[in-house]
Amino acid sequence: MSRRLVITADDLGREAGSTEVILGLLAEGHVSATTLICLSPSAAHAAERVRELGVVPRVHVTLTSESGVPRWRPLTGGASLTGPDGTLFDDPFALGARGAAEDVEREAEAQLGWMREHGLAPEAADSHAGTLYGLHGRSWLAETLRWCARHGLAFRLPRDPEPYMGGPLPPELAAVHERAVGLADALGVSLPETIATNRSTAAELGGYERLREDYLRRLAALPEGTSELFLHPSSEEAVAGPDGVVRSWEARLLRDPVWHDALKSEDVEVVGGWWPARP
Repeated sequence: MSRRLVITADDLGREAGSTEVILGLLAEGHVSATTLICLSPSAAHAAERVRELGVVPRVHVTLTSESGVPRWRPLTGGASLTGPDGTLFDDPFALGARGAAEDVEREAEAQLGWMREHGLAPEAADSHAGTLYGLHGRSWLAETLRWCARHGLAFRLPRDPEPYMGGPLPPELAAVHERAVGLADALGVSLPETIATNRSTAAELGGYERLREDYLRRLAALPEGTSELFLHPSSEEAVAGPDGVVRSWEARLLRDPVWHDALKSEDVEVVGGWWPARP
């Protein structure tokens, strides 16, 4: 076997500034995949631009809003997903406590439909903010995997969760994860070997070089098979506060010759997906 890596720029469409940064990285060949938030006011423009590049994003199933941008509304209006004003919670624990499986699945279906209506045919899905995993309360992994199987979608659920979580899962979550991986295999839903991303704040990192060191360490530790590294590149102007600092560092990393040299020296093949190519 060999080590393969999907390098994903998450959150295309989040807002205009991040969208432009991600489109630039795609055009330059510095990332091999992206995911689309179709609830944002920038989503239609992002879909048009990425289609011009010949890139098909994954459907980034979005069930929560984010600080720093106007709160998003679900396409379906699912009552268990929203607060009194009809917008998605920005606290994933509120979703984990209230979300109903039928509303989650209906919203995922609508977001996939939106992408198809805009000329995009995703081959995989993933979970914005990890809300489907059960990290914030209720897990919707079983429902999500069956939904993926019906649509022939791969799903971003790592076979080995430790690089993403930073250590072993708590026993209850470990049992949920083990059942989900078994169900994915039974349904034929393709999964990556592992996934990794930065989970540290700008204050914890202290500077760009520390973030680069962390990603180089993750690169060296990749297992055999196909894994995914997902980042959230943007600019300080597009994303206010400390989050913008980290996102600008991630955009810098993806263009850094040291990073590209490490990909070569580690003999890691960059690929577009962890699933078999469609005919």
